[in-house]
Amino acid sequence: MSATSNAGSRRRERLYLAWDVAIVVLVSANLLLLLVDSLFLLPPLNAGFEALAPSLYRAYDSVIHQHFMTIDLVFVSIFLLDVLAGWAVAIAERRYARWFFYPFAHWYDVLGCIPVSGFRILRVLRLMSLVIRLQRMGAIDIRQWRLYGFCERYYRVLMEELSDRVAIRLLGSLQEEVQRSDDFTKRLSEQVIQPRKAALVDEIARRLETTVDKSYAENHQQVHRYVATLVTRTLEENQELSRLRRLPMGEQVAHAMQRSLSDVASRVVHEAIDGLRSPRFKSLIGDLAGSGIDAWLQVDQRTDRVTEQVLIETLEMLKDEIAVQRWKDDFDLK
Repeated sequence: MSATSNAGSRRRERLYLAWDVAIVVLVSANLLLLLVDSLFLLPPLNAGFEALAPSLYRAYDSVIHQHFMTIDLVFVSIFLLDVLAGWAVAIAERRYARWFFYPFAHWYDVLGCIPVSGFRILRVLRLMSLVIRLQRMGAIDIRQWRLYGFCERYYRVLMEELSDRVAIRLLGSLQEEVQRSDDFTKRLSEQVIQPRKAALVDEIARRLETTVDKSYAENHQQVHRYVATLVTRTLEENQELSRLRRLPMGEQVAHAMQRSLSDVASRVVHEAIDGLRSPRFKSLIGDLAGSGIDAWLQVDQRTDRVTEQVLIETLEMLKDEIAVQRWKDDFDLK
């Protein structure tokens, strides 16, 4: 049962593939015919064609140009049949939530069937959709086509230029809004930072605790050696201890004092680091961070101007960065 279902599915996919390829060929032929006949209507090209190949000119004029509408209607009938068949298949396979969604999803197919010059150009979209469908089915790989590489390259150039212009224009508008605003820093403080003050304080305390704890865990031996060296140097510079060393048994006493003080200092550092995890230290850091944020949020005329200038210059730097034409690297242009 499963094998039969898989075989039927593969046959159906091959049928869809063959039909799509046939429609691609027909749409391409129709578009080529539209292009040639449009050029035939231009007087300079028409006269040049007649002068260069009179017999071919008369054959094209009598066989194709004079019956162009009839030939186009033959193509239209096939395209219309394709739309109806695709609609029926979509209904049978329940591809859309409602049965009447198909013509709206494939509006370019439907409008392209209208034999009027304004709608015939939509057949280009139909050709593109069929090529994309064949790409998804794995029948072709348009990424290997030179035409695709050419179009994709210049498409990136176009999109980068457009997006850069839009971004620069937007940042310029932001700069103008900041300059026009009389209370930008005050509103930034009251509407953005103040409502999140508690979260900012908690984050600062948490990051400080994590940073110190991690740094001490990775460098505790270096810290203890530094403390021992500091204690040794301090004791060596102490005159009272120097006199003590000259006494009998003074050297042993001095070494014992040095070891004791080094152990005490290292223990103090260790206890201080452990104290960072205590609720009391967290409360202390929270109070300090909160006081710092409160001081930072005090807005006067001078701080308002400084904040405004910093923001304007930051936006200007972003504009300069966006204005760099990075697509030139793809073309080896400087």
